Amino acid sequence: MFRPTRALLSAARAYSTVLPGTPRVAGALQNAMNQTAPRTNWTKEEITEIYETPLMELTFAAASIHRRFHNPADLQLCTLHNIKTGGCSEDCSYCSQSSRHNTGLKATPLVSVDTVLSAARVAKDNGSTRFCLGAAWRDMRGRKSGLKNIKAMVEGVRAMDMEVCVTLGMIDAAQAKELKDAGLTAYNHNVDTSREFYPSVITTRSYDERLDTIKNVREAGINVCSGGILGLGETKEDHVGMIYTLGTMPSHPESVPINALVPIKGTPLEGNKPLPFVDILRTVATARCVMPASIVRLAAGRITLKEEQQAMCFMAGANAVFTGERMLTTDCSGWDEDKGMMERWGLVPMKSFQRGGYRAKMEAEKETAAEQITKVEV
Repeated sequence: MFRPTRALLSAARAYSTVLPGTPRVAGALQNAMNQTAPRTNWTKEEITEIYETPLMELTFAAASIHRRFHNPADLQLCTLHNIKTGGCSEDCSYCSQSSRHNTGLKATPLVSVDTVLSAARVAKDNGSTRFCLGAAWRDMRGRKSGLKNIKAMVEGVRAMDMEVCVTLGMIDAAQAKELKDAGLTAYNHNVDTSREFYPSVITTRSYDERLDTIKNVREAGINVCSGGILGLGETKEDHVGMIYTLGTMPSHPESVPINALVPIKGTPLEGNKPLPFVDILRTVATARCVMPASIVRLAAGRITLKEEQQAMCFMAGANAVFTGERMLTTDCSGWDEDKGMMERWGLVPMKSFQRGGYRAKMEAEKETAAEQITKVEV
């Protein structure tokens, strides 16, 4: 029988105390591990240092941070429903729904409210707690009737006790307020990539226009959902740049979708090679370190990852997935498949409106503090 030597036991004890909170981990990663609340004053140099940490150490650190801010067994199940397909005037080089690309996708009008609510019921019956609606539009200008129907969709989904998110392109402050009043949980508007690489991907909408929409959403009191796409032809510096944009917003996005490009025939990026998994894992782990309280979602392209690779991402801080019949125009892992995966890895569905344990904890602490102040005043 194997018996460890004193030296081996001593080394094991020393290694086991590296994380969390010991000085052996230096610099930006140690600062990230010491966080008790999200910070928004990250520098690119700090994020670069975190991103370039040896992968096993980075993954372990991200896992430690994740457990401080979230229940590591919770996985948010989201279902995405396409409410208006194709015909978009934008030139996003990755998108099959652009009218500028010959992808064979037929443009369709906005679907009915009843169609959406029926799909939401199916999603809820299968365990999804967030229902997301996507429309292939550049913006909402001149779409009053469309906005009216979408608000009815939002109200109907919320009545099912589900979270509801929409992505409709650019919106102004007034439109954001209307969606907030209808009960919208979150608005998705990805930054896609770094500011520097962005013009190589899209020319019809500026980076600052994206940030303006996110500002309108945040100021309306709607949760921001914003992330990006990996595999567009960018560099690792662009992964850092994207996280820097998100991590230095006035408040971090409530959720951060990490997409892996699904090359679609007829788009300018149809020939792009898959990104190495280690780059995806490194980006997920860095996002968790920089934005500890956000939900990090494995989005488009998850179907290309092996189950063990997905589990590594969950270990490193991803705590949401898209599940169901389909993404917008690409394949998606199905409910039954994901239920089996979750059972094998000991994961459980995150409840609606939970937002991760950290937010619930903070709200409880605020209520306790308010009660104590009231008692003192009395």
